[in-house]
Amino acid sequence: MAIGYNRLAHKNGAIKGRNEVKFAHLAIIAVAVLLGACTQAPIRNVPQTPVVTGTGKPATAEQVRSAIVRAGSGLGWQMTPVDSGLVSGRIALRGHVAVVDVRYSPKDFSITYKDSTNLDYANGQIHKNYNGWVENLDRDIRANLLSL
Repeated sequence: MAIGYNRLAHKNGAIKGRNEVKFAHLAIIAVAVLLGACTQAPIRNVPQTPVVTGTGKPATAEQVRSAIVRAGSGLGWQMTPVDSGLVSGRIALRGHVAVVDVRYSPKDFSITYKDSTNLDYANGQIHKNYNGWVENLDRDIRANLLSL
C-alpha cells in the first residue's frame, strides 16, 4: 500500500523528483549566501575631516581631543587618549567589538579601522553595522566641535 501511495503522490506532484529537490536545495543555499553577503560592506574610514567650530574660531588640539572623547563616550565607545594627536576608540556590542584610531589636530580629524572581533572582517569588507557605528561617531564628533 505504501508503494501505491508514493506512486500516486509522485504522480500528483506531492513528491518532487531528485532534480527538483536538488534545485530547491541550491536555491535555498543561494538565498542564504546572498543574505549573508548583504551584511558585508566596504570598511568606512573617515579621512581628514576639517574641524569646524560653532564660533568660527580655530580650535586647540585639547578642544578637539575633548570633543572626540565626549562624542565617543556618549555613544558607548571607550575612548582612550593614546598620544598627542591620537585617541583609540573601542565599542563592544552583543559580542561584537570594533576598534578605531581617531587622529586629530586643531585643523582636522580622521577615523580609521584598526581591529574587530565577530564582525566578519575580510579583504576590506566588514559587517555593515560597523559602518553605522563609525558614521554615528563621525556625526557626533562634528556636533561636539560645533559646540565650541
